[in-house]
Amino acid sequence: MSDNLLLPSYDGACITNLVPALLDPADEAPSWLPAVAHDAERVVLLVIDGLGWTQLAARPGLTPTLSAMQGGPITTVAPSTTATALTSITTGMPPGEHGVVGYRIAVEGEVLNVLRWSTPAGDARQTIPPAKVQPHPAFGGHRPPVLTRTEFEASGFTTAHLDGTRFTGYRTLGTLTAELGRLARLGEPFVYAYYEGLDKVSHEYGLGIQYDEELRWIDHLVSSVLDALPSGSVLVVTADHGQVEVRDDAIVLPGDVLSHVAMQSGEGRFRWLHARAGRAGALKDAATDLLGHQAWVRTRDEAIAEGWYGPIVKDVAAGRLGDVLLAARGAVAFHDPQDTGPYVLVGRHGSLTEDEMLVPLLAAVAR
Repeated sequence: MSDNLLLPSYDGACITNLVPALLDPADEAPSWLPAVAHDAERVVLLVIDGLGWTQLAARPGLTPTLSAMQGGPITTVAPSTTATALTSITTGMPPGEHGVVGYRIAVEGEVLNVLRWSTPAGDARQTIPPAKVQPHPAFGGHRPPVLTRTEFEASGFTTAHLDGTRFTGYRTLGTLTAELGRLARLGEPFVYAYYEGLDKVSHEYGLGIQYDEELRWIDHLVSSVLDALPSGSVLVVTADHGQVEVRDDAIVLPGDVLSHVAMQSGEGRFRWLHARAGRAGALKDAATDLLGHQAWVRTRDEAIAEGWYGPIVKDVAAGRLGDVLLAARGAVAFHDPQDTGPYVLVGRHGSLTEDEMLVPLLAAVAR
């Protein structure tokens, strides 16, 4: 994997600019947008969670349909994580503006798990209303139909990044394909769909044979969707982030770092450390000395000044960040005992390597 730092291209080829380019096209198409997607009468935008450009480009034999589509790589946002990236796709805003600045973020002294919309105390939909965390309308105030898993309908995160849209649930890939075709035939000019299976597979199994087989099925899904759409419809495929295979257990932070830490947020490859009172400087020094060979270490102010969260970072968004950031370089992750799940993560994302930051932007016309 590459160990180069790749910042989001917020002023151009970035997922933040995709929905505005599709819904409110300029007279001249941006160079990064596939030509067939510009000013199309009917567009279906399919977001495949975890479909990184680097991983896709390495497997052309598994993806004949995707490989034949127009387009290339664009960048996701920082951090390269689902909660932040999907919100940037649907709002058309960098994280510093929409405020969903990570998977686990500090809100009112607690750490909110955005995808579960929970804190250590439990369900937070009432105590931390989603509209308070992310108040901006999805899709620029347009009300397109969106297709995602039926079980996601009532979640806090769905409310935060898809509120005001017309929700249609699906349970299987067959029903996803059927619903996309039905909505397009009804004349909907824009439909948004989301599929999360590849991300789940790569988290649990890494980038091996299970990942390859899931990728084959995704290519079949894309082919089936193109067959189901009315002639002339344009299918656009993109993603929220790529993946890095991290097989060893996450690194436990050294005691000389933890002694300065009050709590942690973020995730394994993009870990925010919140300093004890008066310890921010000492925390930065300790993290740099002990972990600088395994992470890009930044203070909050440095990450903001370098444009990691976009050209504008609102005070409320900045307040959800920690004091010192560990953005993993190489195949490592950083342990937080409060950041747990049902299994050990083999594949991870969140940091700013090319493997995580580059995602496809592909398009084809249904025949």
